[in-house]
Amino acid sequence: MKGDREVIRALNQVLGQSLIAINQYFLHARIAKNWGIEELNENFYKQSIQEMKWSDAIIERILLLEGLPNLQDYGKLFIGEDVEEMVECDVRLEDQKFAIITDAISLCEQKQDYVSRKLLLGIKDGNEEYIDWLDTQKDLIKDVGLENYIQAKVED
Repeated sequence: MKGDREVIRALNQVLGQSLIAINQYFLHARIAKNWGIEELNENFYKQSIQEMKWSDAIIERILLLEGLPNLQDYGKLFIGEDVEEMVECDVRLEDQKFAIITDAISLCEQKQDYVSRKLLLGIKDGNEEYIDWLDTQKDLIKDVGLENYIQAKVED
């Protein structure tokens, strides 16, 4: 099934963001694990795996549309050097991804590719859940202080 080239290009842009996220969240997970902050490790790792699943779905869709998935165009990873910075870096990436996904959804509507649109809406919904979680972490850090936040995550 020959897909629209603009839709394939937009799907590849979303794929690129997801590939960045896989690596960024995985590295943040392992940093948190190394620091003994297991709860953060688990959440970052879980999101990395989810991004991998979304990437797989996007790759399959691009191939179905007779396009070539681009696994080479990596953008910049935002790596935090402390807990607060890791959360901020993930928010930054999610904001960037949100804009790209939203643009891709609009394009799919314009091109009447409702299957790709549905796939992207699912990814956008999942990313919004992660953004909510990140915002909660930022609020907790602000409310209880970084040291107490980390201690609570280590004790859990």
